[in-house]
Amino acid sequence: MISGPSGSGKGTVIKRLMETSDSFVYSVSATTRAPRVGEKHGVNYYFIDKADFESRIASDMMLEHAEYCGNYYGTPKKEVNDNLAAGRNVILEIEVAGAMQIKEKCPDAVMLMITPPDFATLEARLRGRGDNVSEEVIRKRLETAKFELSHLSKYDYIVVNGDNMVDEAVRDIIGVVEAEKHRVTRAEDFTKKFFAE
Repeated sequence: MISGPSGSGKGTVIKRLMETSDSFVYSVSATTRAPRVGEKHGVNYYFIDKADFESRIASDMMLEHAEYCGNYYGTPKKEVNDNLAAGRNVILEIEVAGAMQIKEKCPDAVMLMITPPDFATLEARLRGRGDNVSEEVIRKRLETAKFELSHLSKYDYIVVNGDNMVDEAVRDIIGVVEAEKHRVTRAEDFTKKFFAE
């Protein structure tokens, strides 16, 4: 799972990661909101109606979910589990609240937070985006970033995405994934097989 405040560059880092290695699969979330111009079902989101989403929640078919501005958002469980069973590294780009839900259900999930090198850089990035948002919106994004970063101690790893350092951030993520594959707690099958022969 990868989280990071607005302005951390997580979207850019994840996009480069997906271009760099074919061992990663991006988890497509589901939502009840209407598609925006150019968005495609199954690519940007799975666009489903509210009754379907609520049925999936009741049937424990969602790894996590949240309601935001009257719409549901969440991670379908089956696709993630199928990809993991096939040996793929599943990337979930996820908010802190969703990450906490998944960690509770899947304690061995690896949680990674992407951050800029400091808060001043984060603010400069948000102000320099050129998306013509109000000062109030920028302040709200900064407050949300403070909230998200206050949960950093609950994550397993931090990846600092400095200016012009996307490739370094990608290498760090790949390094984390490789290290996790060799964690002793993930090697129970190896140990059993080793001593069974």
